[in-house]
Amino acid sequence: MNYYLGVDAGGSKTYTLVTDEQGNIIGKGESGNGNHQLGVDRARANITSSVEKALQQAGLSREDITHAFFGLAGADRPIDYTILRPLVGGLGFPRYGIDCDTMIAMRAGTSEPFGVVLICGSGTNSAGKNRQGEFYQCGGFTYQFGDFGGGGTLSVEAFRSVIRAWDGREQPTLLTELMLESLGFASVQEMFDDYLDNNRPVPLHVAKLVFQAAGQNDEVALRILRVQGEELGRSATAVIRRLGMEQDTFNVVLAGSIVTRGEGPYVHAYIEQAVQAAAPHASIVKLNVEPVVGAVWTAMEAAGGTVSPEAYNRLRAVSDYQTV
Repeated sequence: MNYYLGVDAGGSKTYTLVTDEQGNIIGKGESGNGNHQLGVDRARANITSSVEKALQQAGLSREDITHAFFGLAGADRPIDYTILRPLVGGLGFPRYGIDCDTMIAMRAGTSEPFGVVLICGSGTNSAGKNRQGEFYQCGGFTYQFGDFGGGGTLSVEAFRSVIRAWDGREQPTLLTELMLESLGFASVQEMFDDYLDNNRPVPLHVAKLVFQAAGQNDEVALRILRVQGEELGRSATAVIRRLGMEQDTFNVVLAGSIVTRGEGPYVHAYIEQAVQAAAPHASIVKLNVEPVVGAVWTAMEAAGGTVSPEAYNRLRAVSDYQTV
């Protein structure tokens, strides 16, 4: 019997699954932050803890694992791999692979080992892999380095739109009433003074208000979400063209709270327009399983095999890690 281990090491949580070749889950582990950019020692400790828990529950040793695969947040550039290869190598698996966590999210969202992924949660990132196995990542390095979007950006855009409507530089918006209620202020002046005087950051949950206002046809909110969709479409187009996928048939996987919430005319429509113009045979799909499943499927393929129909069907049912 072959056994596979998959790891999704993110900035807040690290998840590990151990399965057999039919996709039966026999071990799971959970720990905290696994992003080395937030602290190498802490990431090493959390990844190790998550892996140990999963192996212990499975009753297996590292030598029993046919292949292990690690999807790692922060695995973006060659300099990152000079840290991550020794970190993962030190875990003691005889056969393993590592990649950016964007790629296990892509793999979890499609039945093929190639495609494009757009991630838009608190931040934004995009990447892809073509049929030849060539990889390209576009973005993921903050606004200063070309990105736009994610909950952090949308929250700030909403906040400043309320300020601009208040001081006369922007048209009135429903975001004003929604934001004052959400943040607990009686007036924009009170909110303005409090945030400016205390140097407060805009909380991430404010991004949800943009969708609420857009649902009531607020022009300002609709414009913010249109820009978000257009930017994600540009990212997808950049990946598609860089990898020469214009004539291919593949999936563009959407992952993260902003794109999973942004259906209909708000965000998805603009992504679809851009993707169809760049690659007419591509399809938009939403990620509806945990990315760690993509790490397991990648481990199966990296071992020289394929993912069996049983493994696909069983692991596609994993929509919430906590219910595994």
